[in-house]
Amino acid sequence: MVWIVIILLITGLDQLTKYIVMRNINHGEMIPIIDRFFYLTHVTNKGAAWSILQNKRYFLVVMPSIVSVVLFYFLFKADDRLLKLSLSFILGGAIGNLIDRIFRNGGVTDFLDFHFGSYSFPTFNVADIFITVGTILLAYYLLFIYKDPGTKINE
Repeated sequence: MVWIVIILLITGLDQLTKYIVMRNINHGEMIPIIDRFFYLTHVTNKGAAWSILQNKRYFLVVMPSIVSVVLFYFLFKADDRLLKLSLSFILGGAIGNLIDRIFRNGGVTDFLDFHFGSYSFPTFNVADIFITVGTILLAYYLLFIYKDPGTKINE
């Protein structure tokens, strides 16, 4: 099934990039790619997005696990390709970050670090990119494509 392959590729790409960062960049080190804009920075986030829920490891393992099971259910029930793609992106990213939380002392390895003037965007990783893109695609699907089968249009 192509959707499982997409999930595995995303998870693999995420884990590979994190492995490369962990092996080649010291924790806390910032390597400028585009000076004063984009850096590779090895950090560990023990929270969720924007470092919320710091050190809530069990919650951040259990909750995404439950959500992933639900998303897998919808992935296999869905007929729409865009819906399946969005769910595959979200699942691939979620599984990548879940692997970190389980096997890397509760923290997720982040390394993509952008700065806009004095503002430093929260450091993120490949899994976060796919979760975000998948969520945007899912929102687009729900807002503009999905039609509730129980809704009747006035004739």
